[in-house]
Amino acid sequence: MPADMAGPMSRAGTDDLRGALFMTASTAGFVINDALMKAISARMPLPPVLFLRGLWASGLLLLLLVLQGGVRYRPDGVTARRLSLRVLCEIGATFSFLYALFNMPIANAAAIMMVTPLVVTLGAALLFGEAVGWRRWTAIGIGFAGVILIVRPGNSHFNVYALSALVAVAFTVGRDLFTRSFPLAVPSSFVALTTALAVTVAGGVLTPLTGWGSLDLPVGLMLGAAAVGLMIGYLFIVMAMRTGDVGFVSPFRYTVLLWALILGFVVFDELPDGLTLAGSLIVVSTGIYTLHQGRAAQRQAKPWPRRSAR
Repeated sequence: MPADMAGPMSRAGTDDLRGALFMTASTAGFVINDALMKAISARMPLPPVLFLRGLWASGLLLLLLVLQGGVRYRPDGVTARRLSLRVLCEIGATFSFLYALFNMPIANAAAIMMVTPLVVTLGAALLFGEAVGWRRWTAIGIGFAGVILIVRPGNSHFNVYALSALVAVAFTVGRDLFTRSFPLAVPSSFVALTTALAVTVAGGVLTPLTGWGSLDLPVGLMLGAAAVGLMIGYLFIVMAMRTGDVGFVSPFRYTVLLWALILGFVVFDELPDGLTLAGSLIVVSTGIYTLHQGRAAQRQAKPWPRRSAR
């Protein structure tokens, strides 16, 4: 290997590794947040949990936005409308996913959510006209078969909680598709803060209907820790997507299922059955394959620039 090529190739490999570690840290943060929220659910109803966690998360995101210098950003009319629709999708996704999470094993809920990238690919093809070859269409179909193994319609596993998780998938897909339509000038921290504030307000508005539950210092500290986990997830996923090769880094988002299995077993003594694990493996495998095929198609269209985290 020529000496002048060894340096760039070595740096590329290091960036890929760092990006993969960032993505893995991001999924760990999200699952820690989920586990803490599930633990808190035994003490408090969903609305006040979202309200109090939102206060923590919004404060942290506001600090991040100030440090990034994004407080002066103002969206134009079109972006503001799309942002409003994204916020509505985020509220729907948050309430429906946490309702499912509070009432079913954490690994099962995470496994159902793993179908989201497949549905986003489907939505991008139908709404934005993005090219999806027969291989990815086949992978999407197989991935949906994996979801059927997890939820098992007609079986006791398919209940209102599994349906709520599927509704969360639909809202999450809408959120991601609206995000996809934002101009690059829109700061990610501004979008995250706007969303966090909206979910916080929604939780606050609904809290009088449910009451506060058993709010004490330990619960307050757990809510703060959940907000920190959420912030870790948001921060590291941005760093991951700006470091290394996207095609290499993106599949590591599926480590969320590994973390969910570990925490579900250690914290809640939950262990999915064989069909759920098989369905999860199918969903993850087809998701990774779809990402790989999409990356290959992008390489044929134009080179994907590498970006380093700043």
